[in-house]
Amino acid sequence: MTNLLLIEANGNVGEDLLTAAVELGLTVHVATHEDLYEKYRPELKSKIAGTVFTDFGDPVTALEDLLAFSRKVGVHGVVTGWEFFSPLVTQLAAELGLPGHDPARADACRNKRVMAEVFAEHGVPSPRTLVAADLEGARAAIADAGLGYPLVVKPCENAGSVGVSVVAAAEGLPRAVGFAQGWPNEFPHGTPLETTLVIQEYVGGKEFSVETVAFDRQFQHLAVTEKFTTEDSSRAEVGHTVPAQLTDEQRAVVIDTVEQGLIALGFRYGVAHTELKLLPNHTAKIIEVGARPPGDHIMKLVRNATGISEARAYIQTSLGQVPDTTPTAKDASAIRFLTPPRAGVFRGIGNLPDSPAVVDQAVYIEPGKELGHLQDNIARIGHLIFKADSAAEVNRIADQAVAAVTIEME
Repeated sequence: MTNLLLIEANGNVGEDLLTAAVELGLTVHVATHEDLYEKYRPELKSKIAGTVFTDFGDPVTALEDLLAFSRKVGVHGVVTGWEFFSPLVTQLAAELGLPGHDPARADACRNKRVMAEVFAEHGVPSPRTLVAADLEGARAAIADAGLGYPLVVKPCENAGSVGVSVVAAAEGLPRAVGFAQGWPNEFPHGTPLETTLVIQEYVGGKEFSVETVAFDRQFQHLAVTEKFTTEDSSRAEVGHTVPAQLTDEQRAVVIDTVEQGLIALGFRYGVAHTELKLLPNHTAKIIEVGARPPGDHIMKLVRNATGISEARAYIQTSLGQVPDTTPTAKDASAIRFLTPPRAGVFRGIGNLPDSPAVVDQAVYIEPGKELGHLQDNIARIGHLIFKADSAAEVNRIADQAVAAVTIEME
């Protein structure tokens, strides 16, 4: 019997990991909160052999609880689909003598302040970064560094574009600081988040992510993903396409830059989701790296386009097994998120596409729910996933389909 500990199965990534583990014939134990576990769907619970409940609001206690549980049941691998728990997974694997990343740099793979320090120390191409404790400190740091506007203000430990602002001029700084520091705890587990401000030069260019599997410090890059975001003061992600349309030269620049970051951060066994900008001068800068699978159903896009299960490969690396990263397809897949055109009360959605190119669709909310302005990845109504022979074709189909959808607000 091979036992896998999955730290939180809630969410689409956790479900993908749980399904892949069961397909591999593993016995899966899930660490979560008891009240959250009660909300799991029955089909999710049916794949879980055992649970361990702990208080993720107290990271020290959580590590102690999970160590005790893992030693008791004999855990052979540890994974997570929840970004906030990537340092915990690294630390737990190290304590148990299991495959994982460098525990000395676990925080640098999650905390953007620490990550920027590591990048600067190792000369990894990335935006110039300042930190501050509050608005007064932010103003002083910007003035001392001579950093000009526009610039980016973000929390150092949140995710999903939450709290991120592109600030065009100095008068926008107070709002951006308040927005970035408005999330002192992660939801729904209550994990405390550092509220130090991260202030970065604005990097133009086109945004991509790279989905990577690491095994024994060697990297297999499964896909380069093209990312589509809002272009106002926020950078909410509204879609992704696999593969990105890049020349061989552009892809080489992207991959080289990513590998510099992964080496500096101590990636050994597991997966990485690296977000970066490709600049017009054929250079790239890393925005951030996550020591976890990509969210937003990107693993589904990778599987649709390449035939590779990143969830399966991640689990295999956690067990010390050579991951299966051989592509069996050469197609393209895209996701587009359905978002409110403005703040208001959601009344309904219409004209959803009926096409063989649509391989998955979902509407998340019921009519009557009040929605805010689209400023992060939380403000979504649903999604559409497409598959086609090429990136150009899947983007064309996706753009036409989304343009036809009607979203009623009042």
